[in-house]
Amino acid sequence: MMNLGEWMNEILIGWGIGPKFADRFDETIIALLMIALSVGLDYLCQAIFVGGMKHYTKRSPHKWNTLLMKRKVIHHLIHILPGILVYYLLPLAFVRGKGMLDFSQKVCVVYIITAILLTINGMLLVMLDVYNSRDTPKNRPVKGFVQVLQVLLFFIGSIVIVAVLMNKSPMTLFAGLGASAAVLMLVFKDSILGFVAGVQLSANDMVRIGDWIALPNNVANGIVTEITLNTVKIQNWDKTISTVPPYSLVNNSFQNWRGMQESGGRRVKKNIYLDMTTLKFCTPEMLDNIRKEIPLMADYQPIEGEIPTNSQLYRIYIERYLCSLPVVNQNMDLILSQLEPTTYGVPIQVYFFLRNKVWKDYERIQSDIFDHLLVMVQRFDLKLYQYSD
Repeated sequence: MMNLGEWMNEILIGWGIGPKFADRFDETIIALLMIALSVGLDYLCQAIFVGGMKHYTKRSPHKWNTLLMKRKVIHHLIHILPGILVYYLLPLAFVRGKGMLDFSQKVCVVYIITAILLTINGMLLVMLDVYNSRDTPKNRPVKGFVQVLQVLLFFIGSIVIVAVLMNKSPMTLFAGLGASAAVLMLVFKDSILGFVAGVQLSANDMVRIGDWIALPNNVANGIVTEITLNTVKIQNWDKTISTVPPYSLVNNSFQNWRGMQESGGRRVKKNIYLDMTTLKFCTPEMLDNIRKEIPLMADYQPIEGEIPTNSQLYRIYIERYLCSLPVVNQNMDLILSQLEPTTYGVPIQVYFFLRNKVWKDYERIQSDIFDHLLVMVQRFDLKLYQYSD
């Protein structure tokens, strides 16, 4: 039974075209017709399946179908059909050209493999999007792991494509790569280090998306916005973006403020420097005046036999004042200590925690508190140390 190529060949010879030229010409025409048929089939399938999916997504926008359209998973999957069709129809075109048939079928296989790789890659991105839409990504960011899978996917796919073009077994090429492992490690050094560092960062819960971290030497100080295979992206407080490799966070020290953000308060630690020459013992008259003028000290009574100093009374007042403020977390440390005297006077260290951890409110509240404490110094016959020439 005469096939399509022989039938067209006889027609061309009947038209007066030479047999050699007719052989080439009829195969080319049939190949072009097959390609046109495959392209038409591709457009038809795209219109039916992709168009139908778009219409369904508009009517019923669910998470999965929306992401499948966004990442073009169905679009890439449909591309496999024309490749398979052309592959099986090519023998009808190249009846006599064995070499041309083999080359054309290799091109089809490469096309099919590429479409499969893009489809799998799209599915990985869909799964990443679904994962990122949940609350867990902040605790366990997986973008770096997905990027590792993408690298492996396209690396293995490239090896298979090369094996197809060279008529070799993929396992043979993989075995040959063992000899060039050192070169591969050099090429993928950053990716390998980033992957290992990402595993350590995630396993030890060292940093999450949304954490406020500060790196030494002011390299970065802000919120972690993204963790990938090769970079950790940090938005600094001045709205600039810093990117650092993940392994730098593992190899070097950095400060993570998550503990403060998750705790009941944000620490305030400041010193008030008193003029050493103004420290003195309190007289009974002085104690009576303090009780009358300062309500928080109205019930103060010194220990029997003790003569308090004005600095001691000031520290007691600071403690009572802080305990009276709702903005101060009373369940956390509140410590007042007199440090070693310096050339700048006697430092009184005030250490407590504010309930409000928002940066703007935190600065305003602590400033208001210390404004009050600094003004109250003179009510205890004390003076702040102030350097003068």
